[in-house]
Amino acid sequence: MDPARSLADAEPVPYWLDDPGRPAAQPALTGQDHCDLLVVGGGYSGLWTALLAKERDPGRDVVLVEADRIGWAGTGRNGGFCAATLTHGFRNGLARWPGEFDVLQELGDRNLDAIEEAVGRYRIDCAFERTGEIQVATAGYQWEELREAADTAATYGIGLELLDRDAMRAEVDSPTFHGGLHDRRGVALVHPARLAWGLRRAAADLGVRIYERTPATALVRDGAALAVRTPYGRVRAHQAALGTGVFRSLIRRARPYTVPVYDYALVTEPLTPAQLASVGWRGRQGLADSANRFHYFRLTPDNRVLWGGYDAIHPRGGRMSADYDHRPETSLTLARHFFACFPQLEGLRFSHTWGGAIDTCTRFSAYFGTAYGGRVAYAAGYTGLGVGAARFGAEVMLDLLKGQATERTRLAMVRRKPVPFPPEPLASVGIGLTRWSLARADASEGRRNLWLRVLDRAGLGFDT
Repeated sequence: MDPARSLADAEPVPYWLDDPGRPAAQPALTGQDHCDLLVVGGGYSGLWTALLAKERDPGRDVVLVEADRIGWAGTGRNGGFCAATLTHGFRNGLARWPGEFDVLQELGDRNLDAIEEAVGRYRIDCAFERTGEIQVATAGYQWEELREAADTAATYGIGLELLDRDAMRAEVDSPTFHGGLHDRRGVALVHPARLAWGLRRAAADLGVRIYERTPATALVRDGAALAVRTPYGRVRAHQAALGTGVFRSLIRRARPYTVPVYDYALVTEPLTPAQLASVGWRGRQGLADSANRFHYFRLTPDNRVLWGGYDAIHPRGGRMSADYDHRPETSLTLARHFFACFPQLEGLRFSHTWGGAIDTCTRFSAYFGTAYGGRVAYAAGYTGLGVGAARFGAEVMLDLLKGQATERTRLAMVRRKPVPFPPEPLASVGIGLTRWSLARADASEGRRNLWLRVLDRAGLGFDT
């Protein structure tokens, strides 16, 4: 079957957002409003910040403004992998913050447990499944890397299970699999849009006032307070938390730390029982292969396969555009790779294709900061793992606004910024060279060229 035919009926919209249960939008802000805490951004970062602020202090007056619809951007376009790691994997965390690695691991585990507890307490119908994730080797050299990673993890008490070829294919069957590394507890799968909508409802029930279709166009001083301008009005606040992610920060000095990188995904039609049996996948784990240009894949609640990743597209000049949300050439590439991985599913068709921008930073994990004398806090740079880590980032922002040292704010990860990206066009040139080099490494058994080795020595370490 020509893979292009599998895409013939696919809707170019995110599967998660194409949901009859999507709540109606809240009205936009018109005129003036006043609050103790203004939260800018209606993705996970902003939603958790608003909800946790009310949990900490029910009397706190909180307003949240969202430029479009709650969860419409990266929050509603991702794969739904909710990971415990705060550092984009234990190897990245160990390389960058060895002195506080154990603390970061513990905080990450507690954060995922807290998400699970909140989902239950607020009765959020987001198909939360603590299924874990398997990192898959699709080449011999990747299998050896997974063996080394398992040994390293064991020395730090991290329970990862190494699966040989037969054990891996007993979990999920593909002729391309050489083995795997199974993290049974460190990842949950969720319906990402429904998680956002559930957080919206929970925050509103606690008294948060939410305005959708209300972009924050400027942040200014207003006497002893702050004010955020919007198209039809403004909000005056004592403090503000910015959860704008990949979008242009209201704090100018924070802008060089992130660049947008577009990621793409496909979702199939539901698998029949026979098709599902041909693949196995009884444990419903999330999976990701071990290449630099990797794929991530999972089952949806109704037994479709979500298949994403591989192409990471930096927009020309770093300028975001809705034109990048759908990229047929990437969809075709992903479809070809899907049927190479699962030839037993030949004839299956895709129902949805889409893309979305990731807030990427040079250390692959979030950075934090304050402005306006500590009255504004911000967090961004989750680099694709914000489904889980954004809740931790919300806790950090609230700690920073409180102005007191906590276990979180004492972390070097919180106190120090990543290396900023250079200005355009240098950023685009460097990112393009890195993408080319990573593709070369995948084609040459993981051998990294001079450019990648220079980045490694500089602590930039582009390895995913």
